[in-house]
Amino acid sequence: QLQFVESGGGLVQPGGSLRLSCAASGDTMDYHAIGWFRQAPGKEREGVSCISSGGNINYADSVKGRFTISRDNAKSTVYLQMNSLKPEDTAVYYCAVAFCFPLLSRTENWGQGTQVTVSS
Repeated sequence: QLQFVESGGGLVQPGGSLRLSCAASGDTMDYHAIGWFRQAPGKEREGVSCISSGGNINYADSVKGRFTISRDNAKSTVYLQMNSLKPEDTAVYYCAVAFCFPLLSRTENWGQGTQVTVSS
């Protein structure tokens, strides 16, 4: 069973950038699509981006043109490069095994996530 540890979050000013990392363990991630999800206070968890085992990518409309997802199977890590950050990007970010098309999670066992706060 795959487990994930998210890292790279922090406090950043609007317009700034962060790179999140999602380290997988417990099984190979090579054959799985991996997604990033986020949950803001008082809101439901939403899909942000997803990358399939073959490298096909899906983004939520709200982050298109600003975020870039990538994967490095040799490092068992999925990344989310976040540029031009906005206050509405503030949330706890999680990674998980996912369906990419449509962008839906496949897990009910979430990790701790990493906090992203965008504020001046």
